[in-house]
Amino acid sequence: MDWSESIDAYCERLGPEVWAEPVNALTNLAFILAALWAWSRVRGMATGQVLAGILFVIGVGSGLFHTLATAWASMADTLPIVAFILVYIYAATRDFLHRPRWQAGLVTLAFPFAAGAMAPMMSGVPLYGASAGYLPVPLMIAAYALILARRAPATARGLAIGAGILVLSLTFRSLDMPLCGATGGLGTHFLWHILNAVMLAWMIEVWRRHQLRA
Repeated sequence: MDWSESIDAYCERLGPEVWAEPVNALTNLAFILAALWAWSRVRGMATGQVLAGILFVIGVGSGLFHTLATAWASMADTLPIVAFILVYIYAATRDFLHRPRWQAGLVTLAFPFAAGAMAPMMSGVPLYGASAGYLPVPLMIAAYALILARRAPATARGLAIGAGILVLSLTFRSLDMPLCGATGGLGTHFLWHILNAVMLAWMIEVWRRHQLRA
């Protein structure tokens, strides 16, 4: 694989230039601001600080991808998101469901395989084909919300809100190319950045509030 290969995957990008996606690039600041806000909320809480730190890296990685637009920058964009998902699943299983660490670890390790197995089915979901790899995530969040509905209703509501924001965020991610012409070449990917930043910060807040109530 040529790690320096240019990638043109978004409506706004018209060429290989660094500043060919100005709106997509600038809206990565939403991740940085969300991370700083989350960090201020989780001082002294190690897991929350790890999640806030990863959120900051998501902003940096996505910024690299939407400026440099290379294969290696794509990995810098994707891997921190995967890391956030896995760390959150571990924390949610351990802290929300009160499972021992080894069980939380097994659930975390199993998720990528389960998501991969679901990929063929998810790719056929109308509109969301371009975001099929992410669709298992709101389903997982919703499943945890259902499990917690009676034992921790406030946490369950928080998770349900997070799942809803993520679905809305994925909707705009998926509409980027279909609405390219209608948006004058701007697309809607920048809304994925903004809403996803809000969602990830909210998910950290849901964890923080649960820990304070525990």
